[in-house]
Order: sequence, then structure tokens, then C-alpha cells
Amino acid sequence: MGGNQQLLLEWRNLIQVNMALATSAKLEKVNDFFNQKITYTEDQEVWGVEDYWATPMELLSKEKGDCEDYVIAKYFTLLNMNVPENQLRLIYVKAKITNADGSSAQQAHMILAYYPSSSAEPLILDSLVNDIRPASRRPDLIPIFSFNSQGIYSGVAGNTLPGAGGTSRLSRWQDLLERAKREGF
Repeated sequence: MGGNQQLLLEWRNLIQVNMALATSAKLEKVNDFFNQKITYTEDQEVWGVEDYWATPMELLSKEKGDCEDYVIAKYFTLLNMNVPENQLRLIYVKAKITNADGSSAQQAHMILAYYPSSSAEPLILDSLVNDIRPASRRPDLIPIFSFNSQGIYSGVAGNTLPGAGGTSRLSRWQDLLERAKREGF
């Protein structure tokens, strides 16, 4: 796949060395790793297309990506560190962004949520904000829907059941899962 072999080694080391840590420490290490090592870049510049969801290996080989790419890499990395899949969800949100002139706008964005339990408030891992915060401390985010490999959820509550039909309605996610599977995930 090319790219920075040292970065790929650092990523593998991140997984192996921190496997036995408490989940909260795993979340911190993974969030920090990707937020520090990856440069935010729009898909058009990286991939030459409007919207592309990169696998962790693709992201690491380019060392740049957009919000979906950060979230996907964090998701698969945490799964590889034995964080249960039912505790992780990718959440499509509208993020309130403050422009340089002080005006604000809403922008499509994706974050990763970790649910300590099905009834607990999720913790948010984000490429825009480096520290991990409970969802209640992120009033700049308006959740639209959430998903993981188990399904698509109409809400973001941890005890929400996935909708019928699995993830087949998210073609980019389906395509990504196939590519990730070929990479050993």
C-alpha cells in the first residue's frame, strides 16, 4: 500500500502495547494518535472524489483524511484492542462551526461515540476537539443517526436497537467493510 512504514509500525505498536489498558486509557491513546498523526484534508484532494471512506490502512498510507476517515480508523483500532463493538458507534452529526469572522454555520460531520453501558451517556471522540468529552459537553453537535457493523440506529441512545435491514442502506459503509475485511479487519 506504500506510505509511511514507520507510521504503520507505530499504529500496530499502539494496538499491541495498549491492549491490556483500561478502556478509558485505550480511548485516549487512540484518539490522540489519530488526531496528532493525521492531517485533515478533504477527499477531493486526497482521493480525487467528492466522498470516500478510507480504511485505516488507506488513511495511514496517505497520512491525511477527512472526519469519516478519522472515525473509521479509531473504530477499527479500538475493535482490534478488544473494545466491544456494541459499545462503539459512528455518529453522523451536524456540527456548529464558528467561522473566522465570528459567524457560525452547520456542517455535516462524523464522530465516534463510546458507550460505557447501554444506558450511559456516550463519550465523544472527535477530530475537531482533541479531548474526549461526554455528549452533554458537546452542544455544538446535533446527532442525526448512528451506526456500526451491527446496524443503523435511528437514534444515538446506547439502548436503541438497530433498524431492520442491517447496514445495507449505507453503501459507502458496505464498501468500506468489504475493503477492510480484505485488509484483515
